[in-house]
Amino acid sequence: MASKRTPVFDPQTFLTRVGTGKTTLTVKKKEVLFSQGDAADAVFYLQTGKVKLTVVSPKGKEAVVAILTPTNFFGEGCLTTQLIRMATAKSMADSILVRIEKTAMVRALHEDPVFSELFMAYLLSRNIRIEEDLVDQLFNSSEKRLARILLLLAQVGKENKAELVIPKMSQETLAEMIGTTRSRVSFFLNKFKKLGLIDYNGELRIHSSLVNVILHD
Repeated sequence: MASKRTPVFDPQTFLTRVGTGKTTLTVKKKEVLFSQGDAADAVFYLQTGKVKLTVVSPKGKEAVVAILTPTNFFGEGCLTTQLIRMATAKSMADSILVRIEKTAMVRALHEDPVFSELFMAYLLSRNIRIEEDLVDQLFNSSEKRLARILLLLAQVGKENKAELVIPKMSQETLAEMIGTTRSRVSFFLNKFKKLGLIDYNGELRIHSSLVNVILHD
């Protein structure tokens, strides 16, 4: 007897379950969706484009928490006890998003247990990624952190592709993401290029062999 296949979380199907309480937004590059300290009253789903989440310390130091790509949810902290935004969300490109009011999101999750379970599994998988990012930040060198973030951004290994082009991103942003300086990022990018691990000439193309930088002790 064949085993029952585990359903996969489909964001688009889930959004049809939400019904009322959602709004489609079209935003321009560098537009702020919400700021750190704002009231947390909605969940966002990114359909197209790219969004950056940043936090600012009491001393004014800014750090990039995540770079979000299409099919990502964010702002889901409002579904728990989070009353204010812990980060600022800003578009990095012209983007289309769906804003789902907290009450509508909670209602959809309560009324559809199957999708509620799949959504929770989606959030857990993303939390695992966040934990991996923290471990990477604490224990790996900036060179390995850069290699890892490039592989993640390029999604190497998915869809059986050996190399993918990363959407345009400044060295300053990469430096913020891995906690180093722009000059160090530039140094490592040049090193990766000389080793044949990446190519860049207006666009950044990542080869799967870059993973060897992470595996090498």
